[in-house]
Amino acid sequence: MSLTIGDTAPDFEADTTEGRISFHDWIGDSWAVLFSHPRDFTPVCTTELGYMARIKSDFDDRNTKIIAISTDPGENHEKWVQDIEETQGARVNYPIIADTDFNVAKTYGMLPNDVSGDPTARTPAQNQTLRNVFVIGPDKKIKLVLIYPMSTGRNFDEVLRVLDSLQLTAEYQLSTPAQWQPGENVIISGTVSNEQARERYPDGWEAPRPYIRIVPAPTK
Repeated sequence: MSLTIGDTAPDFEADTTEGRISFHDWIGDSWAVLFSHPRDFTPVCTTELGYMARIKSDFDDRNTKIIAISTDPGENHEKWVQDIEETQGARVNYPIIADTDFNVAKTYGMLPNDVSGDPTARTPAQNQTLRNVFVIGPDKKIKLVLIYPMSTGRNFDEVLRVLDSLQLTAEYQLSTPAQWQPGENVIISGTVSNEQARERYPDGWEAPRPYIRIVPAPTK
């Protein structure tokens, strides 16, 4: 069954390039981004893992851990990491899961339950559904699911933007409008009554329509 926003992210144990982990324990009190790859040594994913290594500090600043997954074994991951560093100019500085038994891919609905056998005998095309991004909150709930085709590199700057929105709206009863960027105006959520809003925003709000209540973004 496919996972969606609001579902609990399934827990699992797996071997990674940084040792064996229990996923929920590894997340701890942080946010997390789990992003999947159809096979090691694939060109688009090579650029993606390199880019994520370069911007890892941006995720660190948002109390967010990042972790990649491929069905290849750990020894392939280690060789791939070398290729990524040499071609992308950045060394992978986060764990890569070796999902050789397809357990995580199946649990997260990315591969059918009947997949089995040698993971290295499968082609990237057979694993093309392994092009997902899951953003998971400290409560272990899924906050975002993105699925990309094999031909299109993922926009991880957008993932950072969504993280900023998620973290803001998790703390305040707010929503962010189309094309929102951090620091720009936000919208009072519909769950907040006008009476509650007046308590929180005594200076009022801009309302082009009664259901659109615009206020400046909170500053910490």
